[in-house]
Amino acid sequence: MLIIGPPGSGKGTQAQRISERLGVVAISTGDIFRANVRGGTPLGIEAKRYMDAGDFVPDSVTNRMVRDRLGEDDVDGGFLLDGYPRTTAQVDYLDGIIADSKQKIDVVLQLTADDEELVKRLLGRAQETARSDDNEAVIRHRLDLYHNQTEDVIATYAERGILTRVDGLGGVDDVTERVVKAIRDYETVQARSV
Repeated sequence: MLIIGPPGSGKGTQAQRISERLGVVAISTGDIFRANVRGGTPLGIEAKRYMDAGDFVPDSVTNRMVRDRLGEDDVDGGFLLDGYPRTTAQVDYLDGIIADSKQKIDVVLQLTADDEELVKRLLGRAQETARSDDNEAVIRHRLDLYHNQTEDVIATYAERGILTRVDGLGGVDDVTERVVKAIRDYETVQARSV
C-alpha cells in the first residue's frame, strides 16, 4: 500500500495507525531522511540541504534508499510506503522494485486537504517541534511542488484503478476511521471484480 498526500495531511500519523491495524510495516522516507540528518550521515547532510529549502531530495538518493529499505526482510508480509513516490520517474522506479520482488501494489490511499488548512497545521507543528523545514515560505513551496509533481503520480495510480481518496482534515481518530472504511470499501470492490 502507498499513502500519498500533501505536506501536513497526516500521512505519517495515518501510516502508523494503518500499519498497526493491518500488521504491516510502515516505511516513511521522511523519517529515514530525518534520522540521517540527526545522525550527520553523508545522506543526511545532502538531504538536509534540499529539505531545508522545501525541495524534494533528488531521485538518485531517494530511489537508492527506498530500494535498500524494500529489500529488508520485514516487508515480506506487506508494507505501507509513506512519502514515495513523489514523481512519475519514481513511480517507474518503484514499479521495477515491486516487479523484482514479485509483489504488487494493492491500493494507493490519497489523503486530501485544503492548502490553507495545511499551512495553518504545519505552522502549528513548527512551533511544537522546531522543524527547520516548517516556515510559511517553505511550506507553500512544498505545497506547490506537491501540486506540480505529485499530482501526476496520483493521476497515474487513478488510471491504474488502484487509487482511493480520503478527506485528511478533522480529528486524527475520525480520519483513521475514514481511512479504514475506504480500504475496506476498496477491497470489497476489488473482490467483486475478480
